[in-house]
Amino acid sequence: MPAAVPALSLSVTDRDQIERWLCAQNTPQQVALRSRIVLAAAAGQSDSAIAADLAINRKTVMLWRARFAAQGLTSLWAIAPGRGRKATYDGAKIKAIVDTTLQTRPEGMTHWSCRRMAARQGVSKSTVSTIWRSHHLQPHRVTRFKLSRDPHFLEKLTDVVGLYLNPPQQALVLCVDEKSQIQALDRTQPGLPLKKGRCGTMTHDYKRNGTTTLFAALEVLEGRVVGQCYERHRHQEFVKFLRTLEHEFPGTVPLHLVLDNYGTHTHPTVRAWLARHPRFVLHFVPTSSSWLNLIERWFGELTGKRVRRGSFANVDELQQAIQEFLAAWNEHPKPFVWTATVQRIQEKLARCRQTLEQIQPGSTQPRRRRSNALSS
Repeated sequence: MPAAVPALSLSVTDRDQIERWLCAQNTPQQVALRSRIVLAAAAGQSDSAIAADLAINRKTVMLWRARFAAQGLTSLWAIAPGRGRKATYDGAKIKAIVDTTLQTRPEGMTHWSCRRMAARQGVSKSTVSTIWRSHHLQPHRVTRFKLSRDPHFLEKLTDVVGLYLNPPQQALVLCVDEKSQIQALDRTQPGLPLKKGRCGTMTHDYKRNGTTTLFAALEVLEGRVVGQCYERHRHQEFVKFLRTLEHEFPGTVPLHLVLDNYGTHTHPTVRAWLARHPRFVLHFVPTSSSWLNLIERWFGELTGKRVRRGSFANVDELQQAIQEFLAAWNEHPKPFVWTATVQRIQEKLARCRQTLEQIQPGSTQPRRRRSNALSS
């Protein structure tokens, strides 16, 4: 009678990791099978019993029991040399496709497509797609950015981020901005509703029925938003909105307002009003840095969830829709939590500036005001 095989030694940490692999949906089946063998062996089951339960050969159980005992967790993901499908193309061909994608452009065009690159390199489009995915290349996509050239960028950045991460005691922080030129677009035909197997539809053309401007303030701590629509966005409307904020947040608690550098925010009339109301403290984000103002994130929520898919016969309907969204948001407000530190932002921007300076020297230097004096 064969001697009983001792149970495989398995630590708590290794057991937890193996169980997470088994629960994960993207774990390869071969790794899952090996993990089940190890767990069963650690439970004291014999090789024959494990093989019968998993419908595999007993020698396979013996193999992975021995490998795990000798090499640990890493052995479960190991692929033996010579196994698997052989690569159709060598490293030189892959490098040629990647270098061509990064360093060249097709004639008369701005970027490569899978089919055009496949025709150039003499491979299939699926091969190009696979190589691009493995190298995280997406030539068809582009993201927009604007690097601030404000000479006082660092001090403004530190001021605003400090308000988010360490808000002052006994004070409220409000992110204020205006979303101008919100169009009341009326679709030329009614869209089809959502149904199984088909998304909702809307016509590509529309009729413009006027615009409105939304002044809004986001309370950073609770996420509540105060908003008011106006026909225009001059300094007169901004002063009216400041009075609205004074009414919404009564008392003597200081109100710290995060603003951009729009001209109405520094108009002499606005400055005079602020001088008579010292509880309002203004903090300006650097130029071309609207991403620092959290109210812009809320504007994205408004646009994506209420305005973009809406159809409005007139401006009044648009303003009513905005007020309905405001009311629904404030029933269960959700604050936006700022997590990026000044150091992390500076490190990222330093890498960006380094790359831009290599492409165009001087493109990231602070802007200087041009002198109007005539040169002699």
